[in-house]
Amino acid sequence: MNQHILIWDIPTRVFHWLLAVSFAGAFLTAESERYREIHVTLGYTLLGLIAFRLIWGFVGSRYASFRSFLFKPGEIAAYVTSLLKAKPARYIGHNPAGSVAVFALLALGLLTGLAGVIVFQDIGGDALEELHEITAYAMLAVVALHVAGVVLSSVMHRENLVRSMITGLKSGLPNEGIRRAHAWLGVIMLAVVVAFWLGYPATGPIPQNVNVTQVEHPHEDD
Repeated sequence: MNQHILIWDIPTRVFHWLLAVSFAGAFLTAESERYREIHVTLGYTLLGLIAFRLIWGFVGSRYASFRSFLFKPGEIAAYVTSLLKAKPARYIGHNPAGSVAVFALLALGLLTGLAGVIVFQDIGGDALEELHEITAYAMLAVVALHVAGVVLSSVMHRENLVRSMITGLKSGLPNEGIRRAHAWLGVIMLAVVVAFWLGYPATGPIPQNVNVTQVEHPHEDD
């Protein structure tokens, strides 16, 4: 008999929402010189989160593990076809279309973040800056498709997938759920990210009552 079971562990949920916030914030601040430090901070956060997810994909819980949503091309094509026919199969974890979105977001996020770090160091020139921008827009497109797929699947299966990624719960058989939420790791993740946000950059802006010329040339009148 179906009941509410735990599917998504807390680290996976924390990763998901922090990645969404980091990407959205970085994308919105990309063209603003005023918010450049915020853009850079969120870019580094995105890279750190992806690094965690790559590790968690091998050592994490059942449905966070990459092996739980590795599908063959034929399976992906069959699922997309069934989706278009409004008769998609239901999956407890990631469905084949969702798995493509996850891997694409990880790859594009990693490429975008690394390109951004190199550009921030004034290396690579216009070509790398353009790559940074192109991959960011590609990632935005995948996000849009992913959100559309989540809404569509939620309607067809009559289950709120967004709520599931908040609570970690879905409807299923008792033996299909996971036993451990790994709450301690989720708390550590959140604490590390918040501490990073509060501590970066290490040096704050020059106070308003300080003469910038004197700061830059303290011995000019000697």
